[in-house]
Amino acid sequence: MTYETTRRTVLLSTGATSAVALVAACGGGGDGNGSASTGSPTGRKTTGQETAGQELASTDEIPVGGGKIFPDEKVVVTQPEQGRFKAFSAICTHMGCTVASVSDGTINCPCHGSKYHVADGSVAHGPATRPLPAEQITVKGNSVRLT
Repeated sequence: MTYETTRRTVLLSTGATSAVALVAACGGGGDGNGSASTGSPTGRKTTGQETAGQELASTDEIPVGGGKIFPDEKVVVTQPEQGRFKAFSAICTHMGCTVASVSDGTINCPCHGSKYHVADGSVAHGPATRPLPAEQITVKGNSVRLT
């Protein structure tokens, strides 16, 4: 039996191969070592080789009523009131830009003007419609750490 390769056969087989590759590439959060990892909205691993315990700053580096952005960790840490620290994703929920400043009680995105409240990450000014996701930190002594 002889098979004739037609344009349709090539397109179908190429399309199937591409679909498999696309599904594999978009698959669920593997770490490249064959093990799955769960993560925060910032994409950091929360199992295996974690950033847990990584010191971000000392408490005196985070101003009361303001905050500090850690772009490498994709986290913003705020101190809405004396001694109360919060952490949020530094990735704007509108279009995925990294927030650039914290001032006047808001976390500010430079791309389209979205602003978020330092106390809870909720939207203070759009176009964003969703709050910044919370991140986990611990404060021990004067050290602020990712958990």
